[in-house]
Amino acid sequence: MSCALLCSGFTFLRNACLNGYPFEESIRSILPICYEFIAVIGQSDDDTLERVRAIGDPKIKIVETVWNEHMQDRGFIYGQQKMIGMYHCTGDWAFYLEGDEVLHEDELPIFQETMDRYVDDADVEALYFDFYHFYGVADQVGIAGYRRAPRIIKNSVRAIAPDGLFFVILEKNKTGRYPRARHSGGHIYHYGHVRSVEKMNEKIRRVAKYWGAAPQLMTSYGQIDVGELRPFCGTHPEIMTEWLQHEAETEFEADPTYQLTWRDRKHRLKFWLEDKLGVEFSKKHYIDLER
Repeated sequence: MSCALLCSGFTFLRNACLNGYPFEESIRSILPICYEFIAVIGQSDDDTLERVRAIGDPKIKIVETVWNEHMQDRGFIYGQQKMIGMYHCTGDWAFYLEGDEVLHEDELPIFQETMDRYVDDADVEALYFDFYHFYGVADQVGIAGYRRAPRIIKNSVRAIAPDGLFFVILEKNKTGRYPRARHSGGHIYHYGHVRSVEKMNEKIRRVAKYWGAAPQLMTSYGQIDVGELRPFCGTHPEIMTEWLQHEAETEFEADPTYQLTWRDRKHRLKFWLEDKLGVEFSKKHYIDLER
């Protein structure tokens, strides 16, 4: 597959092996549509760096970093690492993919076509994706959080990243807004909440401090309001087959003693209103040009 008009992919990683990320699958899934891929690798306690190098693709450019352990405010350290990657991109588009996110091979031509279509459209600053947030096991998804988010942004706009999730466009030096975006035509497959409970707890222990919080460990994925879950009836990216067989949870059982929280009740009301009104109320970190 030929690369879209100079698409740069990028990510940041640290202790990705210990924390159970399918990061090798993630990187391999995006390489066909990138002419370069920037991998920002934080100093780790495992062989994350060596395994990225072992992928052996000349498109991959590694930037080694040391995290600022003093930065423990609302995940801004993620934004810092994300911006390091973004500012190393040299393409027309910068495509951000997190270490537990994967692209489906069937949708790669669609993403390439969409980038080609809008590269010269000044109104379009970013492209957003529908998300499959797999939860507990790979045949169900959670819908309580964000359902769409921009992951591709033009490398010509004044953009910053306050955290790992979204971008902000600086029209003026002191004020920002979300990017104007079109739909990419496809999905991000997010596997962070199907990794083993053991790996999830290891991640929680290591990263909670960056939000200024104490680790809140889990005993199972069953501690959730099942009203937030929906069946997944599609196909997974082929590259995820082995990881799902050997690294992911394969059984899910809802905890019958789970007590609904205020947040759960709010989500249930939101879902009910969406069904009745035919309107989606999930958070959107972009200005939707499709409307």
